[in-house]
Amino acid sequence: MSTPLKVMLGNHPHTRQLKNGTVPVDGADCQYPEASPLPPAFARMVRDLAYDICEMPLATYLQARDAGIPLTLLPAVLVGSTHHRSLTRLPEGPELSPGDLVGRRVGVRAYGQTTGLWVRGWLQEEYGVKSSDVTWVTTEDVHVAQYVNPPYVQRSKAERVADLLRSHDVSAAVLGPKAIGGQGAGLVPLVADAENAGLAWIERHGTVPANHLMVVRDDILRTRPDAVLAVYRALKKAIADTADERDDSPAGRAVTAGWSDQLTKCLEIGGRYALEQGLVTEPVDVAAIERKTTFLDR
Repeated sequence: MSTPLKVMLGNHPHTRQLKNGTVPVDGADCQYPEASPLPPAFARMVRDLAYDICEMPLATYLQARDAGIPLTLLPAVLVGSTHHRSLTRLPEGPELSPGDLVGRRVGVRAYGQTTGLWVRGWLQEEYGVKSSDVTWVTTEDVHVAQYVNPPYVQRSKAERVADLLRSHDVSAAVLGPKAIGGQGAGLVPLVADAENAGLAWIERHGTVPANHLMVVRDDILRTRPDAVLAVYRALKKAIADTADERDDSPAGRAVTAGWSDQLTKCLEIGGRYALEQGLVTEPVDVAAIERKTTFLDR
């Protein structure tokens, strides 16, 4: 009997269906280890190849690929949304426009955090603020050990990004979706109409920013392609089966499975942003990424 696949997934409606057996993985035996919080599992995957298949933030995957870590992207978006609301400030502080951040300090969990990737992308695109125009103050290291932060990134001893704001160490802070409702409660976005600004970004680019996708170890894809296909097909079914649990918001529309124009555009834009921000050293070849897993959708 084959060794069970270790599949590390967060708890989303579409992934819980695999974990609880509602959607069986026909043709593969899977184990689903738990990690709470989830981000340390991402570091274990890119540093130690700790799992066979793993949920993975887009920026972490791009950095891992750039570093030559043997992982392959699977075409399934597990989490995504727009991020104009993710750049926040204290409500009682002075009003700031995103364009006012040049020369200021901004908090972010890690420079390689995917939310930060998307925020810095639209900051440059819409306000002309380059990554190097800001000092990025972090509370954690990037997941990919080989990566060295640029000189305009500083590490803080603070445990939480919101604490940087409340101690007035930074002028603004980048918070992911969960943090906005948690440690970021009460903070306000710098973009006055963040929701419509995010929708305008989607209209302009024809895609929704992806935060978490999935990766598989190259050796597992090479030696057990049928098992990988079984996991992918089960996840694709679970995403389809839970469609009525998602609304028409960007977060609802982001969750998809399969190669599509939306996913290709997302990777192209994310790859361009990553290169502009110094997260990767070479342009991202999205066509090469896609070629490795086109067999999944045949």
